[in-house]
Amino acid sequence: MKIHDLKPPEGSNRRRKRVGRGIAGKGGKTAGRGTKGQKARGTIPAGFEGGQNPLHMRMPKLKGFNNPFRVEYQPINLDTIEESGLDEISPETLRSKGLVGKKALVKVLGRGELTRAVTVRAHAVSKSAEQAITSAGGTVELLPMPFGNGRPPAKGNALTNR
Repeated sequence: MKIHDLKPPEGSNRRRKRVGRGIAGKGGKTAGRGTKGQKARGTIPAGFEGGQNPLHMRMPKLKGFNNPFRVEYQPINLDTIEESGLDEISPETLRSKGLVGKKALVKVLGRGELTRAVTVRAHAVSKSAEQAITSAGGTVELLPMPFGNGRPPAKGNALTNR
């Protein structure tokens, strides 16, 4: 047997039905579509949902999403701590100076230099800031998160209990 001798088994390949070619064949006049109605006609746009707002229009246009469990810190740099003149740095003392907001989670960052020993109590501290504080003779204490060990409660209009 050679490659030109190959052919499919008898009855496995059927010719396609040619509809709409007159009454001689079985697919004349309405061509198997029944009578009238939307499906009997030829042009229905792809994604048409019968007048309902289609899926591609219901979806948001812009990409990405806002993570409802994001933890946002208010940054405080070492140069700000140096200028403040405080020896005890905590969210309460920073709030009294007007440096952070009311319910802000404080993170100390390493911009600037410290020339004196300070006690820092914050929710998060960068490695460079921690190194600078301890080398200046100060101490760093991490405060517990207000929402516990897990993830924070979800924020946003769609997630609030209405």
